[in-house]
Amino acid sequence: MTAQAKTFTRQPWHELPPVLAALIRSRTEHIVADMTRAIREEVPAYRRPLESAVGRDLVESIRRAVLQFAELIEHPDSAQDHHLHHIRHLGRIEFLNGRTTDALQAAFRVGARVGSRRYAEFVQEASLPPQTVLTLHEAVLVHINALSNEAVKGFLAAQLRSEGDVKRARRALVERLLEPPRGQERAPLGPLAERAHWALPDAVASVVVRSAGRFSVPGADGELLSLGRGSDLVLVVPEPDTSDLIDRVRDAARGRVAVVGPAVPPHEAWLSLQCARLAIDRRAELPPEHDDGVFLRVDDELAELHLLRGAPIGQLLGRRVLGVFADLPQGRAARLAEPLDALLMSWGRTAPEVAQALGIHPQTARKRLRQLEALFGDRLGDPRFRFEALLALRTHALRADAG
Repeated sequence: MTAQAKTFTRQPWHELPPVLAALIRSRTEHIVADMTRAIREEVPAYRRPLESAVGRDLVESIRRAVLQFAELIEHPDSAQDHHLHHIRHLGRIEFLNGRTTDALQAAFRVGARVGSRRYAEFVQEASLPPQTVLTLHEAVLVHINALSNEAVKGFLAAQLRSEGDVKRARRALVERLLEPPRGQERAPLGPLAERAHWALPDAVASVVVRSAGRFSVPGADGELLSLGRGSDLVLVVPEPDTSDLIDRVRDAARGRVAVVGPAVPPHEAWLSLQCARLAIDRRAELPPEHDDGVFLRVDDELAELHLLRGAPIGQLLGRRVLGVFADLPQGRAARLAEPLDALLMSWGRTAPEVAQALGIHPQTARKRLRQLEALFGDRLGDPRFRFEALLALRTHALRADAG
């Protein structure tokens, strides 16, 4: 099947006398000038100077369309690939210049109207039968409709290529944002964000949506970056503290478990993701508390997340700092760990403060404090020991909760 057969479902130029083609060729520049003038007057997108790139493309495309019409009258069965490639390229140029298919099709309609009027004058000039005008008008409509369709194909193909490029750039950008640094110098984010059509914000937050399935935030696809990680979905949310995006994510995540990491500069999005993942893993076995699911922000849990991240080191620290507990019966060690924690958290380190914190009798608190003094001696007053012991106790408690 020829390109012409695929493009033109009707071929009325078979019924037109070749003399019309000769008349069109002899008046081509006048026809082109009339069409150009009408299109620029009626379609605002093409009101550019004729010496501009837009003006030159417009004139050249009109001239090619007029000559193709004459060619179809002279040689109705000739191949038209060379014209079709140009028209599709025109559609691509329209997309790249930011115009729409509406403007493009409007220009074709105006050109067809002007062409029909001028060609009808040629019928009279050549003393052809009046009914030739009807066939001529049909030929103009079939021709211009085919050109319009081919231009739109070029426009849409360019649009799809562009969208594909943007999608690839957005994926590369989100992978780059969520990848921890490996020590090597990294290229700036700006050029990649520009290719992804994503305005680089001052701050971002990473959100993990567990078992996301088909998940989207209505109206926010262009603002959010997303990446699947197993059954989870990771979102990079720009300006989480100053926009309504987090609230919109929360609304979309109803019925699911989702965790929002802390707000960080864009180059630390990976760190926000680590915090969100640690927080959501802590709750991996917990069912949603209600039908709306669970939506958490981890800003107030950073100390706990820090300890969880270094839990194995915390175990070593615990054995070194609290090793004396290992020689005690398990029950007694547990009873002493509580007042030690309360003592370390107390400003005055007095028995009444410890008793109040634990909900026990002051005399019981005094007894346990004396036992702690016997075990640790002067170290209870050493700031470094107090800090390390407090870390060890917190890490032990977190591991017990996780276990």
